[in-house]
This record gives sequence, structure tokens and C-alpha cells, in this order.
Amino acid sequence: MASQKGRSYRVAEEIKKEVSQILQNELKDPRLTGFLSVTDVDVTNDLGYARVYVSVYGSEEERSLSLKALNNAIGFVRTEIGKRIRLRHVPELSFHLDKSIEYGAHITEILKDLKEKEDKGE
Repeated sequence: MASQKGRSYRVAEEIKKEVSQILQNELKDPRLTGFLSVTDVDVTNDLGYARVYVSVYGSEEERSLSLKALNNAIGFVRTEIGKRIRLRHVPELSFHLDKSIEYGAHITEILKDLKEKEDKGE
């Protein structure tokens, strides 16, 4: 059981690396605006499905357009992964927005404001 969990982790990391390279170098879609990065990949234990989490730096509209472009390119990305990674079955992909970086920036801003208030003696 532990080796299977380790295998899904290794496959997830490999998929993360390959999807990042595909999105940077291969995918040419004008809807992909702003800074896009793959933050995480979760693969089921049977390696049947992979949830790819992406972070898009930009407005809400840019995030929405980028996610639509990624969902339209799922077949292309999955085919490319199949060419690059030796797997019996390439997992079904789904792209999801990761808002953790945005949330972290928000928390940093709150802490900065608190620090400024503390320094002023409020």
C-alpha cells in the first residue's frame, strides 16, 4: 500500500513537471494571458485521474479565460503527457484554479497593515 502511494506521488510530480513544460513551450492560446504556473497535481491511487492546480496571476477575467483555454486543451496536454511519460494509461486530466498564492498575498497584506498600526501605537 505504501509503495502504491509513493508511486502516485512520483507520477503526480512527473505530470506536474511535464504539464508545466507543455504550458510554457507547446500551448499557444491567446486566452492564456498573465503569469500561469502549475502549483500542484493530485493523482488518484489507481492513476486514473489527475487534478492539476494552476495559479494565474491577473484579473478575475484573465483567470476565467485561462481556465477555459486549459480545459479546451486537455486532450492535447494529455496526448503530450502520454508521449513523454511511460504509463500504461494516461490519467484523465482536470484543471482547477489554485487560489493559495492569492490568499497568501492577502494574509501578508493584513500582517503588514497590523505591523504599521502597531508601529504607530494604535
